Amino acid sequence: MTGTDPAAARIDTTRPHPARVYDWYLGGKDNYPVDEELGRQIMAIDDGAPRAARANRWFMQRATRLLVRQEGIRQFLDIGSGIPTEPNLHQIAQSAAPESRVVYVDNDPIVLAHAEALLRGTPEGATDYVQADARDPRRILEQAAQVLDFDRPVALSLIALLHFVADEDGAYELVDTLVDALAPGSCLVLSAMTADFEPENVRRGIAAYTAGGVTLVARSREEMARFFKGLEVLDPGIVSVADWRPELAENESDLGRGPVSLYGAVGRKV
Repeated sequence: MTGTDPAAARIDTTRPHPARVYDWYLGGKDNYPVDEELGRQIMAIDDGAPRAARANRWFMQRATRLLVRQEGIRQFLDIGSGIPTEPNLHQIAQSAAPESRVVYVDNDPIVLAHAEALLRGTPEGATDYVQADARDPRRILEQAAQVLDFDRPVALSLIALLHFVADEDGAYELVDTLVDALAPGSCLVLSAMTADFEPENVRRGIAAYTAGGVTLVARSREEMARFFKGLEVLDPGIVSVADWRPELAENESDLGRGPVSLYGAVGRKV
């Protein structure tokens, strides 16, 4: 593992953490009562939150399949990877192309504690874990370059990450810095929360997260499109993650009816 700090292994169980709340939504075990409490508060506002978490996870899986099978990408940089939930990105990529190389990045100590699960890949490929904050893209690129060749196409995955980074904290600038470092043929895979579908529920959800000490930002379709400036957005464009390329689904259960307040899209660097 790259850039890990033993001191960072201390886990704060007194405040909710987005990765652990997300784990709770997915039915995972790597969360604490404070995370469950916030998760239940959100569900009291919007009982579709676990549906959105599943739809977002499936979007990542579909996008990874597309990039391996149709774009021929064999390198992946997944920032804000979260707590491991099978199948993880490297398992999707390496099942189709065993030589795929994957670097995961997160700054949550509990993700670091479970990073071993992210390092079990194929002998032909490579997986690594970098402990870093998403708001430090230059450090991420420096560490990831030990595994990835940035002269060749890389898939940059920012899955359910940027709604935790406000505009004033440099959300657009960090994406620009990362994309600028990528070779032509690379792709940006991005999902982020929106209030376009259920504005009142999302507003109340943001208030609950804020009360728990967590920054949360909802962005419109137009604001989402700014992340893809200069990129060729692949079909079907910027849509709800539940509606993105359903023909690529494998082993997905029925989500049921109702909107999913997350946009997803994939853009290619030309």
